[in-house]
Amino acid sequence: MAAKIVGGCMCGAVRYESATDAAMQASCYCRDCQRSTGAAFAPVLLVPKDAFKLTKGELKQYEVTGDSGNKVSRGFCANCGSPIMSILSAMPFIAVKAGSLDDPNQFKPTASIFVASAPAWAPHFPGVTTFPRNPG
Repeated sequence: MAAKIVGGCMCGAVRYESATDAAMQASCYCRDCQRSTGAAFAPVLLVPKDAFKLTKGELKQYEVTGDSGNKVSRGFCANCGSPIMSILSAMPFIAVKAGSLDDPNQFKPTASIFVASAPAWAPHFPGVTTFPRNPG
């Protein structure tokens, strides 16, 4: 079966794929996502951990403790710094960064989370479900 989600970093050292579609697609406005992306939010596709695999290269990891007290490990290319994904320790999903997709048009947000942390200048997506914090 062909991969449903495919992408990689800017320099080409890291490639990945997911055999399944995203369970959810969200814009995360938490402060950690803002800092890790340099933007108002991180557009992410949540895919099952067992469906995600690196097909080339390795990721450098940076781990933080989220507001929930659970660990979040952000994976990025050690060569070019491109953010690729986050591992959410308390969830069965990997949050794939939409900007790293080969086809970024695959990102179709269905939710916005941590909107309480959104800066006043942040863009929002009309018609999607919003949560002031984490929905789970």
